Amino acid sequence: MTTDILRHKRYAEPSVFQPTNLLRESRRQNGIPLGEVPSICILDPDGNLLDYLNNKNEAVKSKYWACYHSYLYTFEINGLTVGIIPRAVGASYAVLIAEQLFVSGCELLISITSAGIITESKPDKQFALITQAIRDEGTSYHYLPKGEPSELCQKLLNKLKNNNSLWLEVKSWTTDAPYRETQSAINAMKKNNVTCVEMEASALYAFAKANDKEVICFANLTNTLAQKEGDFEKGEDFGSVEMINLIQNILKKLGQ
Repeated sequence: MTTDILRHKRYAEPSVFQPTNLLRESRRQNGIPLGEVPSICILDPDGNLLDYLNNKNEAVKSKYWACYHSYLYTFEINGLTVGIIPRAVGASYAVLIAEQLFVSGCELLISITSAGIITESKPDKQFALITQAIRDEGTSYHYLPKGEPSELCQKLLNKLKNNNSLWLEVKSWTTDAPYRETQSAINAMKKNNVTCVEMEASALYAFAKANDKEVICFANLTNTLAQKEGDFEKGEDFGSVEMINLIQNILKKLGQ
């Protein structure tokens, strides 16, 4: 017997299980005080940026973050206090955290994930702004019907348009099975003008669109799917200084 997993989706129907209720129980069980997270938060799937900040004693663990499965730290950048959560890898986990962030005081979420290069682009650009993502994961289908695109909202895109900035604007392929990136799948994505492959963007954008939230997904173009030795290099301190520079430029373009 097979089951059509899209059959019983009712996109306008609210969820019985709400993030506010989960966080309430976590606070009760773990003695976590009420309080808000910063209005701007960063997802750092590789965790390298937070490691760098911790090594420099520039990150402070939040006492208000009540998620059972992650820790949130804060740091200062451009005169702002920003939140950062490390190692939120994969669509379902990233969206679980996003759901909880946006009921905890977050108003803008920026994800900066490592990505594999599918189609070679400008070699002088390390980072890519994901403007649209192919939905090859399961989480997005709980938020948007299968025919709807998963993409950066137009308001944020207008602010981040590439005018000789640090990043490219690209279409990405979001997968939840990285070790099933077959040559046939890669060839199909190349024909669809896909630049890179990662594991979170399409689900985060679907969540954002369904809930009218502000989410921006960037890719750090770090590898060619481990097809050669010496892949996955980001540079000094695992590219953390470049990531800080990227965040500073993003916030500047957003008027922060």
